[in-house]
Amino acid sequence: MQLYSWNVNGIRAAQKKGFIDWVLSAQPDILGIQEVKADDSQLEDSLKNIDGYHAFFNPAERKGYSGTAVYYKQEPLSIRTGLSDERFNHEGRTIIMEYPDFTFFNIYFPNGQKDDERLGFKMDFYACFQKDVDALVAQGKRVIVCGDVNTAHREIDLKNPKSNAKRSGFLPIERAWMDQFLDSGYIDTFRALYPDTVAYSWWSYRFNARKNNAGWRIDYFFASDNARDLIADAAIHSDIMGSDHCPVSLTLK
Repeated sequence: MQLYSWNVNGIRAAQKKGFIDWVLSAQPDILGIQEVKADDSQLEDSLKNIDGYHAFFNPAERKGYSGTAVYYKQEPLSIRTGLSDERFNHEGRTIIMEYPDFTFFNIYFPNGQKDDERLGFKMDFYACFQKDVDALVAQGKRVIVCGDVNTAHREIDLKNPKSNAKRSGFLPIERAWMDQFLDSGYIDTFRALYPDTVAYSWWSYRFNARKNNAGWRIDYFFASDNARDLIADAAIHSDIMGSDHCPVSLTLK
């Protein structure tokens, strides 16, 4: 089973760059999309009805901002949106799908670069998200999480760690949350399988960053420890264009 995640930085822009052809070629069983920047009424039928797929969109209340979507072949047992704290449910950041073998979260985590208030919002979002997934794991559920986490965990995960040490996305407080989240019973699937591999999933549009591979690994698949037996492989598809992010994937047994 192939799970993919991609921050498309505007699905209508990605459509013009071959998004639908990519979906039909890659054939993900489940595809989580972040930063859709549109609601259903703004999308062409060709985006809402890709051959072989169901689609579900969770747009932000604010037009042209944030938002998530999922494309999937097999109908889930249920599909819902949002976290347990309503404060985090106005920007279309979360879609949760229940399948017999696992619960799938597609999340566009907040960016904390705007100011201290927004950084606080990001850290509170992290805490609420963890509380929610911990509750599911405590019930015996296996959880798989994909999305743009907006934090590079370790120095291996970005090209220029020293010059970015005071920038949101690589702040000590953000990295410390990643440490404790993983230590509390979750797996960074790519890093668990490829501990020494340098690979990035996002590049600034400035300074020829992608051409020079001056990037960050901020897009992840996490899995709860009790889902470890499901994991077959993980990958970062840096050759796929169409956004400032590239797709990442998780292969399940």
